[in-house]
Amino acid sequence: MDGELAQLMEFLSRTPFFGGVDDGALDHLARLLVARDVAVGEAVFREHEHGRSMFIVQRGEVVALHHPDAGAGADAPPVKLMRFREGDFFGETTLIEMQPRPFSAVAEQPARVLELKATHLYALYQRDVHAYVMVLQNINRELCRRLRRASLRVSHFASELEDEETQIPDEFVVPRR
Repeated sequence: MDGELAQLMEFLSRTPFFGGVDDGALDHLARLLVARDVAVGEAVFREHEHGRSMFIVQRGEVVALHHPDAGAGADAPPVKLMRFREGDFFGETTLIEMQPRPFSAVAEQPARVLELKATHLYALYQRDVHAYVMVLQNINRELCRRLRRASLRVSHFASELEDEETQIPDEFVVPRR
């Protein structure tokens, strides 16, 4: 194994995405990843695009931006949803739900991202079901963390604003037994 591949595998083994994946599967995936350098302000992908891949930040910083609908004001600035740093992954929801990308991913610092395509995940499934399941579990864990953080943010803002519109109306509350 050459030094560059060994360094890449060592990096990948420390990321949440590849936690618990054995060296054989990690070697296989590392050889499939496509590295891409992204300049400040450059988009990795844009909101509403149809995607067939996800990304892992190898270095730098990428921010997820959601552009408000036209009804919110044509000149409304984009909303920063998440910040992705070394070892973080993003873009995976498009692979799971097969819907257009829900946000744009733009470099805030010069970045290098590693692209993992849906076909690569399918090849992993065919080669090593156990490693495939580990990757899916890792994706699910991260999605749960993000959902928890989003719920806490909504709760914080609703409480801070004392905004009943942000809260679930009483007719949607399930009564306790």
